[in-house]
Amino acid sequence: MNQNSLTLAPRTPVGAAPIPPAAALDALQARFALRVTAGLTERSRELGADIDARLRFAREKALEHARATRHAELAPAIGSTRSGAALLGWAGSGWWLRVASVLPVLALVGGLMLIERWQANAQVTVATEVDAALLTDELPPQAYSDAGFVEFLKTPND
Repeated sequence: MNQNSLTLAPRTPVGAAPIPPAAALDALQARFALRVTAGLTERSRELGADIDARLRFAREKALEHARATRHAELAPAIGSTRSGAALLGWAGSGWWLRVASVLPVLALVGGLMLIERWQANAQVTVATEVDAALLTDELPPQAYSDAGFVEFLKTPND
């Protein structure tokens, strides 16, 4: 086996030009667009009157559609977020969307912290009540750890 056949990196075929960067690609596209436009302009002189009229009508319709689209983009519209919440007139402001999306997360984290604190206080209160009951009871706390006392508690009293 050849060492070069084991490489996994994509290779440019022999004789093919390497892939140009984005700026060169844009320049190639612009040059192609200019060539196509020049060719179409030359050929349009040879067209008949009926085809010329249909093309003019289609061009005017396309321009009308472009104007309507541009006008719709400029008008304050009802925007929506990814979650579906409607934003009246604030569709383009990015900072407002960021604040509006962070606030529910902050509220959730704050709520979870409050619940955790409430649970901890409840456990401390229960432990305090048990300790108070043990310390104020007539029996000393060592009696609860005695095995004989546990057996005494399990036997029925008659």
